[in-house]
Amino acid sequence: MPNIKSAKKRVRVTKVKHERNKAKRTELKTVLKKARAEGADSTSVLNAVRILDKSAGNGIIHKNKASRLKSRLAKNQNTSA
Repeated sequence: MPNIKSAKKRVRVTKVKHERNKAKRTELKTVLKKARAEGADSTSVLNAVRILDKSAGNGIIHKNKASRLKSRLAKNQNTSA
């Protein structure tokens, strides 16, 4: 446990950010699973793309990962249609 006041605050802030990012990552996984599901409609794919962009912008995931996942969703949707 840190002794310096600023280090103690850093531990608290990091914990809060970790919990928030964990929740966002979980939400992202759920949305992706729904978008990949058999017979998924275009609204679920658009919702997934929107959340991917938000996650990349907020630093939850890397922008290249978001781009890769969006590409795979589009490819999956085009082949099934």
